[in-house]
Amino acid sequence: MDSTISLGQKNTLTEYMILSGANNRPPMLDKDLYDSWKSRMELYIQNREHERMILESVKHGPLIWPTVEENGVIRTKKYAELSATEKIQADYDMKATNIILQGLPVDIYSLVNHHRVTKDLWERVQLLMQGTSLTKQERECKLYDTFDKCTHIKGESMHTYYLRFTQLINDMNIYKMKMEQFQVNTKFLNSLPPEWSKFVTDVKLVKDLHTSNFDQLHAYLEQHELHANEVRLMRERNQDPLAFVANQQMTPPHFNTYQSSYNNPQLQL
Repeated sequence: MDSTISLGQKNTLTEYMILSGANNRPPMLDKDLYDSWKSRMELYIQNREHERMILESVKHGPLIWPTVEENGVIRTKKYAELSATEKIQADYDMKATNIILQGLPVDIYSLVNHHRVTKDLWERVQLLMQGTSLTKQERECKLYDTFDKCTHIKGESMHTYYLRFTQLINDMNIYKMKMEQFQVNTKFLNSLPPEWSKFVTDVKLVKDLHTSNFDQLHAYLEQHELHANEVRLMRERNQDPLAFVANQQMTPPHFNTYQSSYNNPQLQL
């Protein structure tokens, strides 16, 4: 018995979404950056199985279900009567709608979730965004401001910081916002917290910031993440007064004398 459920057997689009599922979530729409979202959504679709069928549904509409004549009456074929290729296209029409809906914030979702055809849904979102999105100049100002304020978040791994920075630069590239390679590289390095300072200095010595890209800088720095984390933990322990007192109590007297001598050159004479 064919366990696949056709569109006519379900009442709500939410049920279709639950049925089709997803391996991971598509990019979420930022209403001020619609063009960026559209570009990332298309790339996301192209990375899915049967991506050609999904894109076909988005850009040209779903499968036109064939008909059959039965007792002198023409009717639309049931799902079980479709060819293997037609069944796949019908399934991916549903998946295409699911992908678009999962990438929408709640307020936009509530305006378009009655659309059952992916092409209509895609075009409706575009129409809404054309009416509410910022002008190109305003978008660029917002992205430059985000670039200026971008910094490493405490507790964030090097790879997560790199991915977040990469997405920002990609958004700026979509709007053809040109920046010097040196400017981008310097921002990437100087936005790292103090525990990275030694490794940032090292990378500046071995890499030409005018010709390297921040992907290469990330690859170099990521090799030293364990050491950077150790530096951070040591600094945090020393900043804790109770931990500092406990550490002093455990330190041998001759070590403190050595430290004092090291820190005061006059004592070494």
